[in-house]
Amino acid sequence: MSYPVPEKKIYVTLSGLPLSFHLEWPFRKSTSGADFWFLHADIRLENSEGLHAPVAVNLSATVREVIPSLEPKDLEGPVINALRKEVDRRQLEFVRSGKLVPVQFSSRHYDFKRNQWVFGKASDEDMARLLARKIYWQTRLVGETVWVGDPAEALYVQTSTAHVLEVARKLQAEGLINLNGELATANPGLMQRAEEFATDMRAALEELEKKHAFERG
Repeated sequence: MSYPVPEKKIYVTLSGLPLSFHLEWPFRKSTSGADFWFLHADIRLENSEGLHAPVAVNLSATVREVIPSLEPKDLEGPVINALRKEVDRRQLEFVRSGKLVPVQFSSRHYDFKRNQWVFGKASDEDMARLLARKIYWQTRLVGETVWVGDPAEALYVQTSTAHVLEVARKLQAEGLINLNGELATANPGLMQRAEEFATDMRAALEELEKKHAFERG
């Protein structure tokens, strides 16, 4: 079954930052002599005053050898999650204007033994918090039903879509959302937690900014 794709999809980090991604497909082969492919992207911090992080995603030759193609169908989810992890690790800074920052899209994110992407596991509690934030921010900023069965979300927390939906059903049991298949809609009980989610976002952004201010000296 296919699900409607909203004009803008919100992806939330585990720390609570709502992001959207503009990926400038396709990947291009580097002409600098180095053996890698690159994709320019812009990570937008939603609910902010134009803060974003322009990046160049550099795909290593090692990983290129094991992936089926360089097409979005094979790489969109992994690229988004690699960038989310960079934000989780506070490696990227959100600015109003800035230069492209290179991000290594390498074997760090790929398990060659199991032949799969790895972005780190999350507990059910963390997943529930992630889904609640995602549904809140998508509803508030875009105002559409939210596809919680998006494979990119399951990949981000290293689990199956079925498990993500199981966690979503717990949110439904708590009266926070309604589920129709893989689509969720927010209930008033979730939207009333606006201050909590905004506070989470501010705290995560402050921690990120503090790190980069320290590094600049």
